[in-house]
Amino acid sequence: MSMITPVLMAGGSGTRLWPVSRKSFPKQFAPLIGDETLFQASARRLSGPGYTAPVVMTNADFRFIVAEQLEQIGIEASAIAIEPAGRNTAPAILAAALMVASEDPDRLLLVAPSDHVIPDAEAFDAAVEAGSGPAREGRIVTFGITPDRPETGYGYLELAGRAEGPQPLARFIEKPDSGRAAEMLAQVNFLWNAGIFLFSAAAMIQAFRSHAPEYLDPVQASLAQARTDIGFLRLARQPWESLPDNSIDYAVMEKADNLTVVRFSGRWSDLGGWDAVWREELGRHPNGDGVVADPNSTAIDCHDVLLRSDSEDLQVVGIGLHDVMVVATGDAVLVADKSRAQDVRQAVTALKKKNRKQAVAFPRDHRPWGWFETLALADRFQVKRIVVKPGAALSLQSHVHRSEHWIVVSGTARVTVDDSVTLVTENQSIYVPLGAVHRMENPGKVPMVLIEVQTGSYLGEDDIIRYEDVYARDSKD
Repeated sequence: MSMITPVLMAGGSGTRLWPVSRKSFPKQFAPLIGDETLFQASARRLSGPGYTAPVVMTNADFRFIVAEQLEQIGIEASAIAIEPAGRNTAPAILAAALMVASEDPDRLLLVAPSDHVIPDAEAFDAAVEAGSGPAREGRIVTFGITPDRPETGYGYLELAGRAEGPQPLARFIEKPDSGRAAEMLAQVNFLWNAGIFLFSAAAMIQAFRSHAPEYLDPVQASLAQARTDIGFLRLARQPWESLPDNSIDYAVMEKADNLTVVRFSGRWSDLGGWDAVWREELGRHPNGDGVVADPNSTAIDCHDVLLRSDSEDLQVVGIGLHDVMVVATGDAVLVADKSRAQDVRQAVTALKKKNRKQAVAFPRDHRPWGWFETLALADRFQVKRIVVKPGAALSLQSHVHRSEHWIVVSGTARVTVDDSVTLVTENQSIYVPLGAVHRMENPGKVPMVLIEVQTGSYLGEDDIIRYEDVYARDSKD
């Protein structure tokens, strides 16, 4: 197989998997199936012989999560490109093609969402190999999944023929109703649209030139004005924001006449809802009663249910349930009929209308230096648990509205308060007065844990004046 550059799309929000997937930490970064996150499993699947280092397209909110999760599995990206605004998949894919074309216009790119589950990596590699020939000849290859049920949540691909091997695409089909989905299931030339594409950089640039030329100048300008930021590539905001907000299917694929489809008949899921998680887990661990329950959940006389809790301190018990999904996190619980899995996004909409933070944010807030979570919150005080990774440091900062008291409960902290630098060890504490310029660092080789007590008239995360930051963040980042 000739060298292929994977392009991992890692900017989605995944609202149908709420409450585990939220805007601040979407499904691709969560370990929904197995121990690795979906993003890590995707990066690992598209690595090794035949693949170059990946290009990752993401946004500023997720850049440190992407870098950390790649580091955890020993994969280094050739570029982590930060889109300055969400404009769907079309401009992101063009940007990746232009980046690769600057080195080798004939290089093949394999564009894949980072939240898919494909357990049989060897079978998928074989499908990619089958598509490599047409892609090298200038075709744009898309991968279709052999359907095993009349699914209404996916778009479909209609093949021009019925033979095996790569086939010309006859047309794209939008998500069907149940009757039409059943009709297509009975025919062999209809496949699910996986949203995975293989093409040469030159072929994709030409496709945009022919079918969506309005994208070329703004994307090229955004790349030309991009800046490197501690290992990330920040695309320029102004030209990017002028781009249309369209998918690659709408902008290019539905208009192109050089599309080839490769059939993939292995197990595949885009985990587009909790019903998909239930099916995937049953595929991995089949049982007669259709119960999927994690170690923090107990099912009694239940059938065809999903029970899940992210904490051993919150035990989920289902009794006499049928076709029900129960998903619990530390601050929210979803209870839904399994047939309504695609409607879970309505929960996010409803919570946003009520101005509830659970709609978009987790109690645990990830940062490049570690994470924190709120343990108690009232009008004039807040208590947090803060975990700082070995060698990491928070920014040098001050607050206008609050003071802080830090108690180290594990590890050692190096604390700067104005002109004083102090080592604070377990069971020791230090006070940071309102307005003091301060910083916390972990000089050790193990995570450092502390309890922070804030007091003041305003306790929001935007009450930060940064003077120095190793992660190049501003007060809004």
